[in-house]
Amino acid sequence: MPDNKPKADLHKTVAESPIADVFEGRHPAASEKDWAEKTLAPTLHKAPEKPIGAPTGTNLDEHGHARFSTISNAPIRRLYTQADLPSDWNYEQYLGYPGQPPYTRGIHATGYRGKLWTMRMFSGFASPEETNQRYKYLLEHGGGGLSVAFDLPTLMGYDSDHPASEGEVGKCGVAIDSLEDMEILFDGIPLETITTSMTINSPASVLWAMYLVVAEKQGADWKKISGTLQNDILKEYIAQKEYIYPPAPSMRLVIDTFEFGSKFTPRFNTISISGYHIREAGSTALQELAFTIYDGVEYVEWARRRGLDVDDFGPRLSFFFNAHNDFFEEIAKYRAARKIWYRLMKDRFGAKNDRTRLMRFHTQTAGVSLPAQQPMNNIARVALQALAAVLGGTQSLHTDAYDEALALPTEEAARIALRTQQIIAFESGAAQTVDPLGGSYFVEKQTLDMENGAFDYFQKLDQMGGMVKAIERGYPQKEIAEASYQYQRAVEANEKITVGVNGSKAQSAARPPLERRNQPPSRCAEASRSQDSYRGRQRQHFRCQHHALHSRRCPRLRHGWRNLRSVAAGVRDVYGSKRHVMSCFRSQFATAKICCRARCISPTGAPRMRASFFITFKASIGHSFGMAATTMMTGCKSDRRSLNESSTHLPSERGRLQSQSIFGS
Repeated sequence: MPDNKPKADLHKTVAESPIADVFEGRHPAASEKDWAEKTLAPTLHKAPEKPIGAPTGTNLDEHGHARFSTISNAPIRRLYTQADLPSDWNYEQYLGYPGQPPYTRGIHATGYRGKLWTMRMFSGFASPEETNQRYKYLLEHGGGGLSVAFDLPTLMGYDSDHPASEGEVGKCGVAIDSLEDMEILFDGIPLETITTSMTINSPASVLWAMYLVVAEKQGADWKKISGTLQNDILKEYIAQKEYIYPPAPSMRLVIDTFEFGSKFTPRFNTISISGYHIREAGSTALQELAFTIYDGVEYVEWARRRGLDVDDFGPRLSFFFNAHNDFFEEIAKYRAARKIWYRLMKDRFGAKNDRTRLMRFHTQTAGVSLPAQQPMNNIARVALQALAAVLGGTQSLHTDAYDEALALPTEEAARIALRTQQIIAFESGAAQTVDPLGGSYFVEKQTLDMENGAFDYFQKLDQMGGMVKAIERGYPQKEIAEASYQYQRAVEANEKITVGVNGSKAQSAARPPLERRNQPPSRCAEASRSQDSYRGRQRQHFRCQHHALHSRRCPRLRHGWRNLRSVAAGVRDVYGSKRHVMSCFRSQFATAKICCRARCISPTGAPRMRASFFITFKASIGHSFGMAATTMMTGCKSDRRSLNESSTHLPSERGRLQSQSIFGS
């Protein structure tokens, strides 16, 4: 009799086999097939794999087998071999040598053997005096550079005594209200030899002007000072949300700094294109990589439309990445970033200068990954993240303090964070060879996946018309929000484990000692109150001069960034603070041109020329933003009235000036 038993579905049987992934979508060598059938299959039959975390959701595949993935939920195979790489994969094309294109293995031929990465510790709190002391402490203990954290009012362009600043002064950074504050901040620190990074964006031009004047007062040569201005406004719209103006006029301000820096500060990085904040907002590693690099593409496109040569400003473009918990994924991200930037600068922008094609980046360990529960565990997390950054070839590195989720770091916590870098540099052996994980099938496969995934995102963003258009549509914001939601869902379902939070909890864990810095009314506010009368006379004189110049339609409108030093000096000598400069920035994007000439007042009230500056805005924003700008203005009503009255003398030059530099041609 014929056998009436149903025939087995061979395709289904293979698909449900625990070793099916060895054969699906790849062509393993005969030896790998033999291993899978004779060694792997019996092992899995006796001891099936178990997911790391709850056996639900993202931790199971469609057949109910354990699924393993990165923190970004990218799938991870059990074993990587030659079969996971492209069939034409070869060393020269895909990998290369360090110091040579495509720079996958690093931008320096000797790696860290010639020079270690800069141990640049991000710090800033309370007053400039206290932060200055912390900077000297870090430098005395082996720090190689400084990174300035500004408080929220400074980031938003407000003085410490403004009502909107209440409760935020000096809390998450240092309060800088005047050039005098900047002088105190760097007192006793030689700016010609110490590199400084400044995390400032919307008011970046004002704070940078202050910094340059401080350096000049120290006798430093602008052509020798080096450092980095963050100045990355696109990521503010995507992630951090500390923007003041709309994207288009903000982009013109950024390009102005490119233009100025390429002429007067050739060793200073005029932007740090930042993925850190994108990752902290909840993006995947791939999204951080793709959106950050495409932000760089957008800046280059805008600069070229201004008429700048990519080889003039390109060597001063720098990047800033996050170092998260997934060790190998982070290393692959850094390696892919260099290769992608090289391809873009060479093929898309036709850069001829080798330095233009190099990606130089700073890394900071992931603050979002450091929970308040069992904070001492964060020392281990930071060490792993920092090691990933080093193995990925970072040029500078900040390591977070273990207690940052609880308070501003104590001196002990800051010292441990710095010592973590020093142990990696001097004891781990990681700095002794270049790209030690290069050639690993796993790392090379992840690097290629990052590269290909980033170019897929680039194609979508190109179709939208660039990053500014994509931001206006909300595309990167939605992508990040979805990734953040999915990760949080996995954490709450215990599918992703964070030790001390949803795994390995302690019944009672003592918190470390904290330094409480609940500031009394700030030093800046007290100083402002004591000088109200003096500053009032200065500001009243400024209003009169400002209105008079506009009434005469002052023809001197093309000084621009050449008067940067005078702009900064005017912040202190004319106003005593940055408030009115930022007020001009906020209010006058709604007008066609502004020419401001400021004079300082002697203590007796008599006008006396000490500093003058011309700020020329050539913008065309439209009535809707003009109304919004008015609501954002700081300063008194009489300032607004005089500005509005003076703008009536500047009729219809908007359209002609739309594409020109805000600070002159």
